[in-house]
Order: sequence, then C-alpha cells, then structure tokens
Amino acid sequence: MNAENYSKIFKALSHPIRLKIACGLMHKGKCNVNTMVEHLKVSQSLISQHLNILKNCQIIKGHREGNIIWYTLENDLAVKLLKNIELNLCDEK
Repeated sequence: MNAENYSKIFKALSHPIRLKIACGLMHKGKCNVNTMVEHLKVSQSLISQHLNILKNCQIIKGHREGNIIWYTLENDLAVKLLKNIELNLCDEK
C-alpha cells in the first residue's frame, strides 16, 4: 500500500457520518439504507450521498437482494484502520 491509497481512505472516512457508516458495517456485517437512516437520524438522501463516496473509494459494496440493497465493508485496509481506532467512535450516537 502506498501513501495515495491511505490518503484516499482517510479522506473518505474523514466525515463523521461516513465513519459511523463504516464502523457500523464493520460490526454488523451488512446494512441497508433504511436501517442507516433510522440509526443515524439523518435523511435518506444524505445517507445515499455518503454511501456513494464510500463506494467510489471502493470501501463498501452494495449487493441487491430483491428490492433491498445491502451494503458491506469490502476494503481490507479500511477494516484494519477502523479496528485500530482507539476511541470508541463506532458506538457514538
């Protein structure tokens, strides 16, 4: 991994909502937009914008099952970085 790859991931995870989405996916395995909206208390359109950023950086992937898209954390480097965060950011509300 080079500095550009790390920088890209750090930039994508630098927003609190994206960081919470990634942490939630790391702990839950998969999640859909409706559940994210409910837990994060923000609009569906805002969640979708943040999901697009995470998808474009290849941190998450969406898998369609019928009418629902399930998102999963797919980037090993992002997982390693999230696991090494000392603060308990993933449980913040």
